[in-house]
Order: sequence, then C-alpha cells, then structure tokens
Amino acid sequence: MPVITLTINDELVSGRRGESLLQVIREHGIELPTLCHMEGLSERGGCRLCIVEVEGSPRPLPACTTMAREGMVIRTHTERINRYRRMIAELLLAERNHYCAVCVSIGHCELQKVAADLGVDHVRYEYLSPKLGMDLSHERFGIDHNRCILCTRCVRVCEEVEGVRTWDVANRGVKSLIFADLDYRWGESVSCTSCGKCVQVCPTGALFTKGAVVGEMVKDPGMLTRILEGRDKKEWEG
Repeated sequence: MPVITLTINDELVSGRRGESLLQVIREHGIELPTLCHMEGLSERGGCRLCIVEVEGSPRPLPACTTMAREGMVIRTHTERINRYRRMIAELLLAERNHYCAVCVSIGHCELQKVAADLGVDHVRYEYLSPKLGMDLSHERFGIDHNRCILCTRCVRVCEEVEGVRTWDVANRGVKSLIFADLDYRWGESVSCTSCGKCVQVCPTGALFTKGAVVGEMVKDPGMLTRILEGRDKKEWEG
C-alpha cells in the first residue's frame, strides 16, 4: 500500500493508505482507549472513546472508522477530547447496573480499566438503573444484560469468525438488548455452537462462564488473534 504522511500531535509521521487513524496512531506508540474495537473484527465506531480532533472537521471523529489520508493533522489528547472521553465513560457506567464489587470480572473488566485510566472516580449523571434480567439457560455460559455495554463484539465474532450469527441487537436506544436467534433463550438457540468466542471477547462481565465467582472471570481476547492467524496459516487442516 502507498505510504502517506500525516501529522499527529505536532509530529510528522507516516502511515499506509487503507489504514484507519487508530491503526496509524497506535503504530506510533500512542494509546487510545477503545471498547467496541477488537483486532480481527470489523469496526463499529460505537463506543466513541477513540475520538480524535482532525483539523478541518467541525467535530471529533472516531479513529477506528476514519481512514488515514495524506496531509491530515490529528490531535489525540487535547483537553476537550479528554473531557469528552471521561463523559462517555461516565455515561456508560450510568446507563446500566455496573456493580463492580460483586461482578465476576472485577479487576479484569475493560470498562473498569478505561474509567480508571481516564480518572473517572464518580459519575455526574443520573443512573438509569433499568431492571434487566439474566439468561442462564445455556449449559455452560450466562449473559447478564445489566453489565452489557452494547459494544457488539459478541455479535461480530459470532458472525465474522464462527460464521453463525447467533447474536443480534433487539430494540433501540436505551431499550437495546443482545438476544439470540430472534429472541430465543440462549440455551434454546439452534444456531449456537457453544464455542465460547463471544464470552472471551466480551469486555465486561456481561457474558461469563457459569460457576465463575467474583473476580474470577478472566477473559482471553488474544484468543481471536490466535484463531485468525492459525486459519491464515492453515494450521488445523489435515
């Protein structure tokens, strides 16, 4: 791919045409927070945590879905951008019921880490506190809608890697929920292969292995990269 030149935080850097801003920024050692992004999956641009200022744009743009172009001028950690990111993290915490102290993923939760890294020590917004349920009908796994941030990693890994599309999103806005097979209980799904990929890519405690206790649910997001690399190398073909 042709090399392009752009400016990031007043430094002239190179990238390749076809790369996203997120790829170029991270290639040059600058970290941006993300929750919906995951290497190996299509981009959604949903969480908006990776927003950056692009000279000439009237509003911040998500780095994951914005393609790098020749001559772009980018700022990644301005006072305004950092303020917006903290606001986004607070809104995510306020939208559902993230009681960290009793969560199976406490200490291993990406939302918790992002909030801590951004310096979020309180939430300024009114908690919506919806009364959402859990689905424990699957033999091995469970889903707690109270902890779901609707990143759709589970939807995308199911469709794009496992190839079945068990998961999808129902309803709209704050009423949105992840559901299986046109609103079946997970354990009644006829498409689910019980592979567990959705559990491993979930950034919070929303998807978990049944029997996990507080702080015990350690995810392995690197599993996805290993699977995709193994497929490319045809490591499992007989």
